[in-house]
Amino acid sequence: MIKDKYLQKIGNLIAENRQKQGLTQTQLAEAIGTSQSAINRIENGGQNISIDMIARISEVLNNNIVTVNHSGKMNFKVTGGKKLSGEIQVKTSKNAAVGLLCASLLNKGKTTLRKVARIEEVNRIIEVLNSIGVKTRWLDGSDLEIVPPARGKRRYGYCCGEEN
Repeated sequence: MIKDKYLQKIGNLIAENRQKQGLTQTQLAEAIGTSQSAINRIENGGQNISIDMIARISEVLNNNIVTVNHSGKMNFKVTGGKKLSGEIQVKTSKNAAVGLLCASLLNKGKTTLRKVARIEEVNRIIEVLNSIGVKTRWLDGSDLEIVPPARGKRRYGYCCGEEN
């Protein structure tokens, strides 16, 4: 069940952050006004957890376990000095493609976007990216490879008659 996976992930985040703070389950329980057995169930994904409880735990651990942004969507915060890599599956749309093209600049290395629509908005963003030194190339029809320039090697043009 999907809900159980989320409870387990949140429980793991809580356990990792508690251990980083050097707290036992009993100490965390006392700090937030609950029992050690409740903390154990939460950390093992065996208990539903309210937003209020997550907020109290986050406060004691000095780390936002889960945040709710201004639009009401829930986000997971990634912290630490570990390298991130992997894949995500998203529904295709022209708006998503434009945003992902721009977001690819945050990656130091190569980004490959799959099933990108070949539409005018996408082509314009590619032109803008190419103008600042980003290398792009189409792979196998609808896959797009994006490689940002090395740090310090970006080419900036003119904007509004002034050099950037």
